[in-house]
Amino acid sequence: MPPENRVPPAPMRVQKFISRCGAASRREAEGLMRAGRVAVNGEPVTTMGAKVIPGIDAVSLDGAILKLAPQRWLVFHKPIGALCTRADPHGGETIYDLLPGWAAGLRYVGRLDLETSGLLLLTNDGDRAAELAHPRLRVEREYLAGVANPVTASAIRALRRGIELEDGLARPRLVRRAAAESGWDLRLVLTEGRKREVRRLLRAAGHPVVRLARIRFGPFRLGALRPGSFRPARPAELAAVRDLVRRRRHGNSPARARPSPHRSRQNR
Repeated sequence: MPPENRVPPAPMRVQKFISRCGAASRREAEGLMRAGRVAVNGEPVTTMGAKVIPGIDAVSLDGAILKLAPQRWLVFHKPIGALCTRADPHGGETIYDLLPGWAAGLRYVGRLDLETSGLLLLTNDGDRAAELAHPRLRVEREYLAGVANPVTASAIRALRRGIELEDGLARPRLVRRAAAESGWDLRLVLTEGRKREVRRLLRAAGHPVVRLARIRFGPFRLGALRPGSFRPARPAELAAVRDLVRRRRHGNSPARARPSPHRSRQNR
């Protein structure tokens, strides 16, 4: 049986409910509602702000009752060579080839490129997934990098100051040498999630990436999870996500928070 992250039912908009059931996107659901094809407890509903309580209200589309899929968050260790896509026309292996069939309805949060391994989130909670991946939330992504050329103190200082890339300044929140016994060269924390940002940043610093792994995305940590394996998200991780989103909605995002003196010293 697939793992489930159980949360108390809360009212949600009808179009969100339909989307969570996999019957249509939210925008498509609104069109279905306007066309009179959606009913709640047997009564047609056309008001976009109408809400239902999952498990209590019956929502139907063209007379067929819709069932809400359990909310799921998975932490997956993407191996090198697996594609973050639904299907590859060239026959390459995708992350969904490595996951059980019931995970086909989950979307990934923040893709990893073909040659990058590590933590990938998958969920059917579309709202929180979109907010978590949005650059405005500035969620930390932590990486371990193996690089070409010996890393010098001056290179680390340059990375901490930030390096101008073709799409703007890239300045990690944290840069430091990885533990010698780990087999990696650098540990970096970034918050924007730009395409191939770590690789471009390190190449500009004179240290092209040889291998790269993401070990943390916000409160989610890879830990000892083996490549190709997954686990359900822990309650504490999901609570931390809800707190991040709540603070953003109230204008108190992590980006506006004052860095601790310890963190500031690390970035100098």
